Amino acid sequence: MALVDIIMPQMGESIAEGTLSKWLKKVGDEVKRDEPIFEISTDKVDAEIPAPAAGVISEIIVKEGETVAVQTIVARLETDKSAAASATATAAQPAASSAPAAAASTASSAGGPPPKIESMPAVATATHPSPAGTSGSARGNGNSFEDRVRTRSSPLVRKIAAEHGLDIAALQGSGIAGRVTKKDILGFIESGAQAPSRMASMHAPGGAGDAHGPLPEPWPGDKVEPMSKMRALISDHMVASRRTSAHVTSFMEIDLTRVARIRSRKRADFEAANGQKLTYLPFIIASVVKGLQQFPIMNSSVAGRNIIYRKPINIGVAVALDWGLIVPVIKNAEDLSLAGITKSLNDLASRARAKKLSPEEVQDGTFTITNPGVFGSLMGAPIINQPQVAIHGIGAIEKRPKVLTGSDGEDTIAIRTCAYFSISFDHRIIDGAVADQFLAFVKKTLEEYPESGV
Repeated sequence: MALVDIIMPQMGESIAEGTLSKWLKKVGDEVKRDEPIFEISTDKVDAEIPAPAAGVISEIIVKEGETVAVQTIVARLETDKSAAASATATAAQPAASSAPAAAASTASSAGGPPPKIESMPAVATATHPSPAGTSGSARGNGNSFEDRVRTRSSPLVRKIAAEHGLDIAALQGSGIAGRVTKKDILGFIESGAQAPSRMASMHAPGGAGDAHGPLPEPWPGDKVEPMSKMRALISDHMVASRRTSAHVTSFMEIDLTRVARIRSRKRADFEAANGQKLTYLPFIIASVVKGLQQFPIMNSSVAGRNIIYRKPINIGVAVALDWGLIVPVIKNAEDLSLAGITKSLNDLASRARAKKLSPEEVQDGTFTITNPGVFGSLMGAPIINQPQVAIHGIGAIEKRPKVLTGSDGEDTIAIRTCAYFSISFDHRIIDGAVADQFLAFVKKTLEEYPESGV
């Protein structure tokens, strides 16, 4: 028999730590190779981590809820010598944890399709590998493990600091090795305190004191439970987005009767040919992609006084989970047909619910679509997913009586399939007229959708 160390995996180049959110196995349980044994939460994704080999859980070192650095030993697995050798061989391939992330980033920046990335397994080894990254380029670009610990921040925290003109080195961090976390920097900004800055910023916080007032106290009989890692991250992200962007929302009613009829006629053949259910959402995504091509400012980001116009159109689609919300990204959607969008959408959504997404699949979105209409909501004003500048909301798709004017000028009442669409946009760089023109373009595209487009 042999003992194999199970470590906190590095789920992408820019991730230096993870929270062990739930143990799926306990000490003494037998596990099969690739069977999920624990769940982790990072600042990018929740994921189930599989066993590197078959064996018995002999020791659990990191408890649920603890946040530890990548490469930290979280448990030990008792297994036979051949399985231990196999696990060690897996760990001896350092490119496994960082190469897919680098490849996905390169493909995205080049405008090409990302490589297929499987769920990353927990790396197990009988030795203690250095957490120093895997390549010379990674060591020198500020994204290696040592660089991140030395600067005491993640790329997201550094971005927030740059937007607010803050010097991270002047802040006290609560993370691993004194790193400044999102919670640290957002709390500092909310406090209104002053810190040495590298440059003046138009986004610097104003005022002083606690903007939220005293914290509420629980009353007798109340139930108190801590936020999950995902809920805390969503909370931080939403507050930061409201503080960063000048939010404005416009609404339009869209007549989807034509799309509904095309879908009804083509549905059986489409599903037989592609093995995928044909819903309204792929039609909407395809129309939004065309709108982003016509109005590229909607597919941009703000970097200080500069506007970055993104070349790829990477559509994030919000997926509601029982334990929170996640936004997997359809990369290079402009290159996909309706069938391609449908396959990518269904695959990402199903793997999001099964916690099988890799960090790269929730990164680099350039525009987000959220669909609260599936729960019956008529309309909403969603919050922008930073660092994007717009988010599209879809209300409930339902039949409504509408007044239509015939060719003879007479008005009639007809039953039409309609929905309210919204667009929340960043008024710092997008004027209301442009946002409305974009939404009007999407409306026209859907209402005149060609049957040959399926």
